[in-house]
Amino acid sequence: MPSGPKSAAARGAIAASLMLVALGASAIGARAAEPSWLDRDLADAARKEGSLTVYSTTNEEEGLPLWKPFEDAVGVKVNYVRASDSQLLARVIIENRAGQHSWDIMQTANVNKIPTEFLLRYAPPEAGKLDAGAADKEQRWHGVYANYNSPAYNTKFVRREELPTTYADFARHKEWAGKVAIDATDDAFMTAFLAFHGEEKGLQILKDIIAAVQPVTINGHLAVARAVGSGEYWFALNNYVNLTLNAKLGGAPTDFWLMDPVPLFYGQVGVAALAPHPAAAKLAANYSISREAQSFLTKFGRIPTRRDVTPNPQDIFDAFKGRAVQPILLTTEEDRRRIKQFNDLFRPR
Repeated sequence: MPSGPKSAAARGAIAASLMLVALGASAIGARAAEPSWLDRDLADAARKEGSLTVYSTTNEEEGLPLWKPFEDAVGVKVNYVRASDSQLLARVIIENRAGQHSWDIMQTANVNKIPTEFLLRYAPPEAGKLDAGAADKEQRWHGVYANYNSPAYNTKFVRREELPTTYADFARHKEWAGKVAIDATDDAFMTAFLAFHGEEKGLQILKDIIAAVQPVTINGHLAVARAVGSGEYWFALNNYVNLTLNAKLGGAPTDFWLMDPVPLFYGQVGVAALAPHPAAAKLAANYSISREAQSFLTKFGRIPTRRDVTPNPQDIFDAFKGRAVQPILLTTEEDRRRIKQFNDLFRPR
């Protein structure tokens, strides 16, 4: 092998080149390993902000582990505040009146009911991959998961061939009185039902059902899913499909079936217009609708709003084909009117 100053210099140049190649490959590998939703500039700014506050209605069993990858990738502490829709809405209104700004993002099924001036108009980069309809036209909220609605049943007490084929069929089963549950705030289901059948006909069908099976109102859709799964009730007159799947994936003998209409709305994420941690908030909104986040939520039966995410079960979207899917999006004023109407029907004084 040649020796001398020139050969030594050549060997040094080769070694330096190999080192640069290795460093370049390492950098490329590091970038490839980064999550698709991670924006470096926003992440750097978020680390300087130090934390993120999430207001959400998602139960802690899902919500806390959902945000762990975000904490690890960005290096900020996520403060997770869980409460009901009405509690969170009241909280942000009270905070705003007091000049306090505590929350960065809101993740509920009713972000659209928050006053628009409280929400930032922001289109996260991942928003372009969402299903049509799964985002606000003004970019104030984006769909994290799809809330399809359907009845549900306990498979130990009811055989599939015994299931009603229309909602009106419930009124023919007085023997089910006291064995049917519904969430105490299910006015969105009622609204979609009346829109599908027409107000007069729809109200009469619901009145006939209520007279026959006397549905019990329960606080919380997850509580309804668990009550049907445990056999405390045999049916849910309506519930979120993803929560029925959540109970089923947990081993409960329960399932859903479809009848028209199939109400649909979205679990939404919105960014506070006056977020105390604006960079972290924008990055968190992008993470919420990312492929990684939605794939994680399918473990709990949540139905994705992106078609590049495999749902659980994988054929869930086939079940909705040919059905009268009824999108529903109520304003706060419409919601108040429908809640009163729902209470008059299902919770008479």
